[in-house]
Amino acid sequence: MPLIDWYDQITARLRTSGDFIWPFLLRAIMWWEFWESGSTKLKGENYFDSIPWAGWQVGFPFPFNTIPSDLNWFLATWGEIIFCFMILFGLFTRFAAFSLIVVTVVAMIAVHWPAEWNGIADLWQSYAITAKNGHGNFKLALLFIIMLMPLVFHGGGKFSLDQVLKHFTGRGSDDRKIGDLAAIGLGLLVLGAPLIYMFPLLGAAIIIAGVGAIVAHRFI
Repeated sequence: MPLIDWYDQITARLRTSGDFIWPFLLRAIMWWEFWESGSTKLKGENYFDSIPWAGWQVGFPFPFNTIPSDLNWFLATWGEIIFCFMILFGLFTRFAAFSLIVVTVVAMIAVHWPAEWNGIADLWQSYAITAKNGHGNFKLALLFIIMLMPLVFHGGGKFSLDQVLKHFTGRGSDDRKIGDLAAIGLGLLVLGAPLIYMFPLLGAAIIIAGVGAIVAHRFI
């Protein structure tokens, strides 16, 4: 049908242009957010174990709670700065995006996650930008994690240094998609890694399922 063909042509062209546009815009906003955070730390003092932020260092998830505060401050500061520029230019985008997910999860659990919650209703009250009535405020951190996820799964897009490296290594036209158990397992690992700190049992179950899928792929 002409109308359906016309619609399919439009959507096909939007997907093609989208490979250039949306990853770059997403990378640009993530660069700004983490550059703003990292540069602020660079100009400031270590407040991870200082008043009025006493307890942040103690609240870090394992293994970061075993690392000295000054080293955590150094890692957080330079991690945000270096990885945000890698994302801006689309260089090793997946690695940089996943690294910033780790940074964000640590900050969310230590600072923005509610200290105590007894159910979804309590947790939902902490899904906010500004903490109220003693609850947490993990909304912005969670949105950053979700915004970084497409960069982990999709990469930096066509307008990136990753694409340039693919071209010079002879893989410029290699856009393969492999849908097998290993692909499912990798996806579950990416999802389970941050979840294990927010919902330990659920995160652990997803990670175990991911490892199981990868192992099963080797024998099927």
